[in-house]
Amino acid sequence: MKNLFLIFTSTLLLSSLSAPAADAFELDGETRNQCLEVLRAGLRAEGDEDFWAAIHAAEALTLAGKGDEVRAFLEPKLATETDDQKRVGLARELVRAGDREKATVMLDILKGDDSHGHVHAAESLYKVGFDGSPAPLVKHFQSTDDPRLLLMTAAALAKHGNKDMQKEGFNTLRSVLKGESDPAVYRLPAWVLGRIGDKSDIDRIKEKLPDSDDPVVTAFLQHSLALLGDPDAKKQILTNLQSDDPAIRTYAAVFAGEAGISGAAPFLTKQLNDENLDARIRAAQGLIVLSQ
Repeated sequence: MKNLFLIFTSTLLLSSLSAPAADAFELDGETRNQCLEVLRAGLRAEGDEDFWAAIHAAEALTLAGKGDEVRAFLEPKLATETDDQKRVGLARELVRAGDREKATVMLDILKGDDSHGHVHAAESLYKVGFDGSPAPLVKHFQSTDDPRLLLMTAAALAKHGNKDMQKEGFNTLRSVLKGESDPAVYRLPAWVLGRIGDKSDIDRIKEKLPDSDDPVVTAFLQHSLALLGDPDAKKQILTNLQSDDPAIRTYAAVFAGEAGISGAAPFLTKQLNDENLDARIRAAQGLIVLSQ
């Protein structure tokens, strides 16, 4: 649909604009097959508690070149899903897998009066690289009192093709990172700037490290620094892959792939057998991204 004016480039490129080039890494056939087995099983996971893990499996399968498989599986689910947050997740991965028209689902939810799906819609438009009319994003960006929605609309605008919108988005992300005292809030601009920021954001993110006693928030900051090329943070990802906290292992696996840390491969391979579903899925994704 031409009126969407969407630009979707390589998903890997969008998720690692600031990441250093990956070291040479070749994924052997047996391990790749194990990765695909993990992802296909994850995609078919049932139950509300596994919904987002299944969405992550869809993302990773698309990165592995299995977009047709993802679209065939998710499209019938979108047709019957009624929860706006889940509809956003399904639509996002259909867009990532090549069905660009499904962006209308995210836009319509963002435009709607029900706030239940607004944050997810803005975040997902950021993730897939929305470059249409910024009006729905700007509306929330200028009026919301929800810091999550402010930051996700700012993130989407920071990647927008309009230079003025980019400036507004980056200014907000950096301002909140600097001035916000709540770790649950400032970890979000750090996460975004790790992917689409620049070297100047390294010091900004490092300044927040002493402020948090939450290991998950600290991991967010470390992982973003790794994407921006900080050598100490890249080493820390290897440590985080061995964490007792499945959330930290999960996030570390994603960033290990995006930051091109080939030394993480043995830890990621071991994590393919993790007891936590999302940790297994993200380990598979990390290995696939490293091999590309």
